[in-house]
Amino acid sequence: MARRKTHEKRLSLRSRPRRNRGSEAIRALARETELQPSDLILPLFVMDGKNRQAAITSMPGQFRMTRDRIVATARRAHGLGIPAVALFPVIKGALKDRFARESLNDSGLLQTTVRALKDEVPGLAVITDVAMDPYSSDGHDGLVENGRVLNDESVGILAAMAVAQARAGADFVAPSDMMDGRVGAIRAALDAEGFAEVGILSYAVKYASSLYGPFREALDSAPRSGDKKTYQMDPANKREAVREALLDVREGADIVMVKPALAYLDVIAEVRARVNVPVAAYQVSGEYAMIKAAAEKGWIDGRKAMAETLLSIRRAGADMILTYFALEMAETLG
Repeated sequence: MARRKTHEKRLSLRSRPRRNRGSEAIRALARETELQPSDLILPLFVMDGKNRQAAITSMPGQFRMTRDRIVATARRAHGLGIPAVALFPVIKGALKDRFARESLNDSGLLQTTVRALKDEVPGLAVITDVAMDPYSSDGHDGLVENGRVLNDESVGILAAMAVAQARAGADFVAPSDMMDGRVGAIRAALDAEGFAEVGILSYAVKYASSLYGPFREALDSAPRSGDKKTYQMDPANKREAVREALLDVREGADIVMVKPALAYLDVIAEVRARVNVPVAAYQVSGEYAMIKAAAEKGWIDGRKAMAETLLSIRRAGADMILTYFALEMAETLG
């Protein structure tokens, strides 16, 4: 049967891009970017205790959880096809000091959680955060002296922390501190202690962003004085991001990360074009909270905004995404 003509007069066009958008089947064939559960990493906040969770008020749907709840959540994530979790410990104030000594405790909260995950969900990759702020009485990512965050003295502490996490069974250690030279020092320390197979996922490009507030509430890790602008990056800079990423690759980073994601899609794309290792991006707590808050008000469709923003991060060039939406997105894709 001949196709019915819908108009008597038609434009004479050789190229009609809408042909590739005519149906869901055709759109699927022409789709340039895909988002899968295997692209996602689930951040988890672990606290002391047993069979408890505490809601994070500024991050609807997110919780601080005890180790047993973390294991159950990680098992669920793995069942949905999420390949990795990133752990962030909620350390009691009495255990904090300016040297972050608790981070080296083999029986500490983070280390025991890593071991539990490797025992109970062995197919899951476990990523651990290397930074002083969760353990520091000063709330900074490095050692503070006379109001200054010291670089070289901090690097030694961070390297020892990474070794302690590797000893517990971490697959990747993730330095998020932005101290100069820490990736090289961590790589050397890991290799010297026999952990050559443990990878480094470097927060290579971490901006001094206004979007970290809910995360700092979750961990009680806000600076007790000053800010983090002397070590986290100026949001105005992109060339510097490439410099930081290339330095970390030279020092031994296996994966480099850009954080935050949505306000820095151009940076993700630039870094992806310049490095030869996988690129991660972190959809941070403030980005998550904004979508959740607008959805709760009924101003946007939360699930559609979730999917669209995550797809945009993939489209910009991220090979993997840390996101608090990981479980919700994986369920949607499934």
